[in-house]
Amino acid sequence: MMNILLTQLIFIAALGLGLPQIGAAETEQELHKIKVLFNQRVPMRDGVELSADVFKPRQAGRYPTLLMRTPYNKGARRGDLPWEFTTYFAQRGYVFVFQDVRGRGDSDGEFGYMFADIQDGYDSVEWAASQPWSNGKVCMWGVSYHGAVQWQAAKTRPPSLVCLVSTAAAGDYMDEVGYGAGGIPTLRGDLFWLHNVSGRVWREVLLFDLMAKGHFNPEEEFWHRPLMTLDEAAFGTKLKIWRDYLSHPTMDDYWKEIKLQPEDFRNIELPVLHITGWFDGDQPGAMHYWRGMQKHSKARDQQFLVIGPWLHVQTFFGGAESVGELQFGPESVIDPWALRLEFLDHYLKGTTNSYDHPKARLYITGANEWREYDEYPPRQANSLRFYLHSGGNANTLSGDGRLRLDKPGTQPTDGYTFDPKNPVPSSADGKMGLFGVDHRPVEAREDVLVYTSEVLDKPIDVVGNVLLELYAASDARDTDFFTKLLDVYPDGRALRLGAPGGALRARYRNGFDKERLLTPGKVEKFTIDLEELGHRFLPGHRIRIEVTSSSFPYYAPNQNTGNPVATDIHWNTAHQTIYHNMEYPSALVLSVVEK
Repeated sequence: MMNILLTQLIFIAALGLGLPQIGAAETEQELHKIKVLFNQRVPMRDGVELSADVFKPRQAGRYPTLLMRTPYNKGARRGDLPWEFTTYFAQRGYVFVFQDVRGRGDSDGEFGYMFADIQDGYDSVEWAASQPWSNGKVCMWGVSYHGAVQWQAAKTRPPSLVCLVSTAAAGDYMDEVGYGAGGIPTLRGDLFWLHNVSGRVWREVLLFDLMAKGHFNPEEEFWHRPLMTLDEAAFGTKLKIWRDYLSHPTMDDYWKEIKLQPEDFRNIELPVLHITGWFDGDQPGAMHYWRGMQKHSKARDQQFLVIGPWLHVQTFFGGAESVGELQFGPESVIDPWALRLEFLDHYLKGTTNSYDHPKARLYITGANEWREYDEYPPRQANSLRFYLHSGGNANTLSGDGRLRLDKPGTQPTDGYTFDPKNPVPSSADGKMGLFGVDHRPVEAREDVLVYTSEVLDKPIDVVGNVLLELYAASDARDTDFFTKLLDVYPDGRALRLGAPGGALRARYRNGFDKERLLTPGKVEKFTIDLEELGHRFLPGHRIRIEVTSSSFPYYAPNQNTGNPVATDIHWNTAHQTIYHNMEYPSALVLSVVEK
């Protein structure tokens, strides 16, 4: 699951991230205490049986229980996705239940995405609680899809569920997964992932091997239209869930069944440890759950947030000292199991009298330090607007686009032509490196507008949500707008920051409840969400944004016709006009705190 390409890419490299390992001496001394019960059959209410492996202390007794439900095959102990945490927690007095979700691995039935995990999650929690090795208390646990299924179960209120450890949990449907940021279908995201889970085994490794050997090239395979049959054209198979996605282009009951609503959060009265990263592809989902619990749940005072300088899978395995060319200190890498163990010892095992942690613990990149806040967003944060300025020639890095604190007066517009068959590449390095990569090669394109601040004479600490309020017009009935936030170093490198948001399909500019096409030539306001960020822009650096209309092959280029996206086979070129004047003051909006 995930914002999904990032996870797939990082899974392949996960062993190189300096993952914490159980020490050899500890393993030799403690492993004899572990008993593993393989392929335990877990009956669901409809008669389907799911498969679980149970890792438990060898000594007889009843223990608090952790439940992790996976679509990635619980028995596949691949080097790119190690399962050491199963024995880690069993050695510390917990039972760890590792279960294949419906239709995956050793479980029966047909894979039903999150929809099947609503009732299956409830039934699995109650099965675990009823076993002779359980004390009747269960906490759900895991990352990404494993995180998302926790919330599907939690909203049904299983009596034995007492807490959640929710890491990088997907959940902002239509604006993160299902459709990507801003309602734009993702090809190297959702389509890839749905292919990889379309059978019983995880197909990612073979697919990436084919790509590495030149047998499968997304930039060649993904041009088939209509999108509805791209699955069969690219992979030779029909993907039911992909086609279901495309058949529901608005926030209808299909999506509302799995996207948690205010009433769902009001019904969840559980302590939760929320974990995400500034570069996490599923940060939007993780923050959807955080905000929902803070706003609606009676358990709001038992919610705890940790955000590190982490990519998606790093949120689970503890991080690394760099992302691309962005460098962090060694303190940015944490012991991920110890972080969770302290929470579990209090809320699940009850062996500590308190859980003395701040509401929000954040690692601020640039400053390279952890900070603690008693709420998130921090109450001391204020909005700071950098307005777009130019003399009408903001195209390319060599243009005259500027970010300034003063409001624009009378200024000419900027414009560019968006040809969907010649899209801007998703990555500046040609390897799908999305973050911490120098984006100057992309900024050489005429269809990329570049706006840069003056050199900063003092630090600016951004902690919170980042938005672009963009006033624009198009001669198309529908089109896309993308923006990226970059830190420009004194040597000229422009390194991308933030989660992979920063996009909006025009038909969703006023919400996902209804598709609203453009009136060609009419100026509209597009509020583009660049998600959450914790970063210090240092003195001597500059702040930069890019504005363009595509990001391929991660996102499907808008065909600019306004036709139904699922069945459209036509392509139009769009001419985009960006406004920044007294009437239409386009601005980058930063959430800034004083240190």
